[in-house]
Amino acid sequence: MDTESKNILYFFTLGIVAGLASLSVSILLREFVGALFIPEIASNLLFSLTPGEFESQAIETLGPVAKYSAFIGSIIVTTIVFGLIGVLLGKMFSKFKINKYLVKFFVSLSSGFIIFVLISITIEIIAQSRSGAQIIPIQSIILSLILPQIVFALIFSSFTEKIRKEEKKEFNLPEKIPPTDILYSRKEFLRLIGVTAISLPILFFGLTRLFSTTEGINDEIQTDTRNLLPSSRTIKQEFKDPKLEPLLASEITPTYLFYRIDINPIVPEVDVNSWKLKLKGIVDNPIELNYNEIKSMPSIEEYVTLECISNKIGGELISTALWKGVRLKDILEKAKTGPNVKYIVFRCIDGYDVGIPLERGLLDSTILAYEMNRAPLNNKHGFPVRAIVPGLYGMMNPKWITEIELVDKVYEGYWQRNGWDNTAEDNTGSSIVIPGNAPIRNRFRGLNETQSSSSDESIPIAGIAFGGDRGISKVEVSLDGGNTWKTAQIKDPLSKYTWVLWTGGYIPPGVENYKIVVRATDKFGNTQTSEMNKPFPNGSTGYHSISI
Repeated sequence: MDTESKNILYFFTLGIVAGLASLSVSILLREFVGALFIPEIASNLLFSLTPGEFESQAIETLGPVAKYSAFIGSIIVTTIVFGLIGVLLGKMFSKFKINKYLVKFFVSLSSGFIIFVLISITIEIIAQSRSGAQIIPIQSIILSLILPQIVFALIFSSFTEKIRKEEKKEFNLPEKIPPTDILYSRKEFLRLIGVTAISLPILFFGLTRLFSTTEGINDEIQTDTRNLLPSSRTIKQEFKDPKLEPLLASEITPTYLFYRIDINPIVPEVDVNSWKLKLKGIVDNPIELNYNEIKSMPSIEEYVTLECISNKIGGELISTALWKGVRLKDILEKAKTGPNVKYIVFRCIDGYDVGIPLERGLLDSTILAYEMNRAPLNNKHGFPVRAIVPGLYGMMNPKWITEIELVDKVYEGYWQRNGWDNTAEDNTGSSIVIPGNAPIRNRFRGLNETQSSSSDESIPIAGIAFGGDRGISKVEVSLDGGNTWKTAQIKDPLSKYTWVLWTGGYIPPGVENYKIVVRATDKFGNTQTSEMNKPFPNGSTGYHSISI
């Protein structure tokens, strides 16, 4: 390898090492003082630019890990950018014959700082052009970059200076040696490894802290939701088999088991003391409400099932909770809705946005919720306030809301701009929870403890069915792959907005080669279609089946 190639390799490596040190400082600032972390906002942009079909496939394959992959990818790209900055600095040092340490330091600091400020502003401008969300103030970007870039400049300039002094001493080189005529030795690379060995654990610690499940307000895990069930609840005889008890016990999903899909690899944390909900647009009386003002308004409780539009047949991205909040129409009443309003637009602290038709927002069931399962919303599920819009897929039920705007046109939100359906009404579907190993089982506690492994015992057949706000009128089960059907028993739903539990009898002991299939009919008389479709763009369809 010639001298020029060695110099490029060295400065690229040095840039990466100094960059890792800079990122380790940056992530600590993000964790402890709330500073910006460039890979985080870059990953959010990458996620927003991903075509819906590709994103759907990623979620189907990787689940919530998909957005973490984008985050890690952004860290890798940022590290490579630091390496390229290192090569640029090496070229500058050589071309302009920069030898003095302080000059190197200020050139390294200003170059890296300007490049990352420009990258950050570009990311925010693109994000704003897609969502209308407010750009992160330039002063926040500058303040967040100062210390990490100082660390980068200190390490980068110190290493080149130290090498040059040692070479001059060892080889009796003249005072003004060309900056890139460096004689590399194992000692320099060992120093680089040393800095890397310090930076990586700090970066790992910071990432672990950010990715950890921080609940924020009221992080007590509520494992038993049976106390949230209506006191008048009756259990039909068909559901009294002890093997079905886990199904009944998690008819309301425990908060810690409730699915979470959003655009954030890191859960947003909102300062409730400074948080305000702004209502603007086509209104006669624009208003701002704080958390206590919202909680002081008349409230309702309702049981609602939410399902992600990315949920596959038999998938786990569906859950039911007891929500408490304020009717959205009561808040709109305070602002006095103007003429020709078509859509209600929600904007959130993480840059997410979505719109629902005005008529949906005026339904009594559409609420701004601040409690979930009789506890304040935790950070993961949208503290301080999220929307609950029964009958629409989860993406239409935004979290961490900061702004509501009334507009006179059909509004396409974050996912709709990537190709997802803007109507987003829940498809009618059903899933087999018992027996088998379908992912939906992850929403129910204790199923494996009651699963029989003996071929001499009868195995119950049971599961859930959901039809959005249309409800479920009938569930049918087939034990021969769909050739013949029998009607299953349905438990009374918690509300017309929740899933229903069903049981379809038993698999007789000692019988093999069963193919169980289930289908549901909503209360409008529409039976779910047998046509198998992937989630993108309108939600998955088809019968759930398992072979025994």
